[in-house]
Amino acid sequence: MVASLGPDSFRTLLRRHAATVTVVTAPGTPPAGFTATSFTSVSLRPPLVSFCLDRASSSWPTLARASHVGVHLLGEGQQDVARTFATSGIDRFTAYADWRLGPFGVPLLAAPVAWLLCRVTERVTAGDHAIVLAEPVDGEHDESGRPLLYHMGAYGSVAARAAA
Repeated sequence: MVASLGPDSFRTLLRRHAATVTVVTAPGTPPAGFTATSFTSVSLRPPLVSFCLDRASSSWPTLARASHVGVHLLGEGQQDVARTFATSGIDRFTAYADWRLGPFGVPLLAAPVAWLLCRVTERVTAGDHAIVLAEPVDGEHDESGRPLLYHMGAYGSVAARAAA
């Protein structure tokens, strides 16, 4: 039998996976928000997305109750937003004041490459995390925006496409 990887080895290996940086927000008093690189599409019929969150996170109690969430795919110039929503022990919505309340009271951040307003459909416990499945019900995108990526512990972006 092969032993499983330890947490440090697992983290080191997954640093090689480039991921779009997202901020997930949820309504509450105060609202919750966190930076995630675990966002992915799940299904087209019906449309479903997922993201993961550590159940020991300060955002988890709010996310555990939320019926709707916002998912913001950050743009290449939004490293400060990613850092703010990844910082523990601060009021993230005071530290980043460029947001508004959207439908269902979901905080919507200004100027991401794309955002989705999602209805939470299921929460699945997976180890120390929860996998949150959600159905997009609204959204917008910026055709000219390029996503912010996270790779090897640093932020980066996609190279500009060659002119067609």
